[in-house]
Amino acid sequence: MRIAFLNWRDLSHPEGGGAERYAQTICAGLATRGHDVVLFCAAHGDAPALDHVDGYRIVRSGGRVGVYPSSLVALRREASRAARFDVIIDTQNGVPFWSPLVCRTPVISLVHHVHREQWPVVFGPVMSRIGWWLESRVAPVVYRRVQCVTVSDRSREELIALGRDPERMQIIHNGADRPLESRVPRAERPTVVVLGRLVPHKRVELAIDVLARLRTDHPDLELRIIGDGWWRPEIERHAANSEVADRVHLLGYVDEARKHRELSGAWLALAPSAKEGWGLNVVEAASHGVPTIAHHGAGGLSESIVDGVTGILVGDVAEMARVAHRLLSEHAEREELGRNAKALSGRYSWMAAVDEWERLLEEHALDVRDLQRVDQEEATA
Repeated sequence: MRIAFLNWRDLSHPEGGGAERYAQTICAGLATRGHDVVLFCAAHGDAPALDHVDGYRIVRSGGRVGVYPSSLVALRREASRAARFDVIIDTQNGVPFWSPLVCRTPVISLVHHVHREQWPVVFGPVMSRIGWWLESRVAPVVYRRVQCVTVSDRSREELIALGRDPERMQIIHNGADRPLESRVPRAERPTVVVLGRLVPHKRVELAIDVLARLRTDHPDLELRIIGDGWWRPEIERHAANSEVADRVHLLGYVDEARKHRELSGAWLALAPSAKEGWGLNVVEAASHGVPTIAHHGAGGLSESIVDGVTGILVGDVAEMARVAHRLLSEHAEREELGRNAKALSGRYSWMAAVDEWERLLEEHALDVRDLQRVDQEEATA
């Protein structure tokens, strides 16, 4: 098959995160099986406009907003230059690419989660209302006859509530990489880790609030934050204002080996995000036997964490601090949660996710009869 994958960013983008890892892992997996895959995403910095990664091509164009029209133009140019695409994967990261409006090729809509909570956090009142209107009212109409893939049952339920057809919904979970052998033991000091992009809706400041609440009972406690983003100065400022800057270590972007070493040494992970489609950070920590504390009602985090079994779900930052205090103090409970988390993480594999995507794409790809019909329609248009 010839597959077009539309995604807001790629992993080389400074704001790339879990959605980008999902996209590029699926692209690479499909490419290894002989499919011709092209990823269309935003241009940034010194990244080349055309790139080759892991057997598939990347076409970068446009910026934060311009990526949407420019990717559709690039897609049509690519289809005319070579063979037409058999199927398009259109990622809705709040706003979709609207490919059904301009392409007759079969489209599969990929939605990690609904952005109801993120719009007012990231944008002002006017833009957040426009964004939520496009996501909640317009997109369900445009994509009403389109097959949809999401990554958790929570996201599926929210999408159906917005009007997506439940008969056209499929869940394909994130996979999990086998943890790199770091040979790093648990840190001697109590250590809490946060893994993710530094943007407002990840609410990393709440992890700093937890640290501030625990500094008396746990004077050696350290918070290690893995990831980077444009919100970093605000997080640094919050740590200083909370008088715990000396215990907060902002590690920035790290390579895979360093990431796994950090996770291996951690005692606990915190996931204070307002919303996640699944929680790849939770599964990555779990693969090292590290349980995660997150909030109820934060989308897929209530699925990637089995409450009371592989981690703990809490209601607010005060409860997050109380539970963190208990788990930092109770070695046996923390270790049991960690063992359960590690066992659960082994159930998810990227190979299984690629298998499901390949089957779904084959079902929806343009067949010869459809191709002839579309060509006739375009010739007479």
